[in-house]
Amino acid sequence: MPESGAPGLMSADREYGLHRPRMVMLGTVGSAVLAVLALATVGLWREPDPARTAAGAVGIIVFFVAQGAALYGAITTRLSAPTRRRLLLVFIGAAVLSVPLAGPVGRPEWSTWAFLGGSVIGSVSLLRGWVAAALAVLSTLATAAGVAVWNGAPVRDQVTITVVVGLSLAGWNAIHLWLWGLLVEAQRGRVAQGQLAATEERLRFARDVHDLLGHSLSVMALKAELASRLSATDAARAGREAAEVQRLAASALTELREVVHGYRAVDLGAQLVAVEQVLRSSGIRCTVAGSPGEVAPETARHLVAVLREASTNVIRHSQATWCRIEFGRDGDDLRMIMSNDGAPEKAPDRYSFGLRGLSERLAETGGTLRHDRVGDTFRLDVRLRQAR
Repeated sequence: MPESGAPGLMSADREYGLHRPRMVMLGTVGSAVLAVLALATVGLWREPDPARTAAGAVGIIVFFVAQGAALYGAITTRLSAPTRRRLLLVFIGAAVLSVPLAGPVGRPEWSTWAFLGGSVIGSVSLLRGWVAAALAVLSTLATAAGVAVWNGAPVRDQVTITVVVGLSLAGWNAIHLWLWGLLVEAQRGRVAQGQLAATEERLRFARDVHDLLGHSLSVMALKAELASRLSATDAARAGREAAEVQRLAASALTELREVVHGYRAVDLGAQLVAVEQVLRSSGIRCTVAGSPGEVAPETARHLVAVLREASTNVIRHSQATWCRIEFGRDGDDLRMIMSNDGAPEKAPDRYSFGLRGLSERLAETGGTLRHDRVGDTFRLDVRLRQAR
């Protein structure tokens, strides 16, 4: 049984955009803990001795605060493994302390500690390994039987309550912690998908640069070597070879600038299909409405840049389940609207850095790029003047 209820939860939940689901998970698991707490506190009202009532109240409060902290550590992935282990050890210490403090409360009519023992069994999913979990269960059952003998209560009834409450809580907590682990792994996969897409784009660019410069530089090196050899015997031909080297260098520099600035012709349709495939492989339903139609190469280059940046943002910075890309015409202007759900509350901060640069580039050509957030829906509105 994995530590903290799920394997591999090493990164911060905020990094993966899981803050809100984590709060829901804490509330769901905490509701079951509070239900057992309510049953345990009934014994305080049945206890006639004020001293035992006070001691029992301290024991129950310490127990459930420590248990809540341990569950919080299991679901809050930004905490380090040593911190989660310390919280678990505190909970174990609180469980041991609760035996003398809450054990005699409400005796023999109410099985106060039996509910605490059930809550201990319900938390075995926090332990590392089946051996530790089995030892915790057996120790808890033995303690419940011992408390029953101490209080003069029926051992079978106390143990039965501990088992029933423990199995119910154990199943509840284990399922939710397992689902939480799956959610974290799924979100981590989406982030990795975005990083992979960015890496593939870098590799494509590196291949283009290599293909462009590799041949030109090889030819330039050969011609420069030839010019060097001919300089002493045939100055005229050496001059021609040197001029050819100069021409090749200028041509290679021009082509390199075209690659760097994206001036090579781009296939907008192919890029749109690629964006759809990347989003869908990340678990995001993607629909495209309308068509850009015939687009000038300069306009297509700007649209492709926006598509790449926006789709990367959707994958890396949102919890989107759907994305819609719409194309339309507004007079002579081409308009593209890209919207998605699952936008974080601070969407402008998250999105603004990359999109700000694109907005400045579009402004140079008379285009505009605006974005807003309504609820959890992020909307990107791009208008481009058709290059002629």
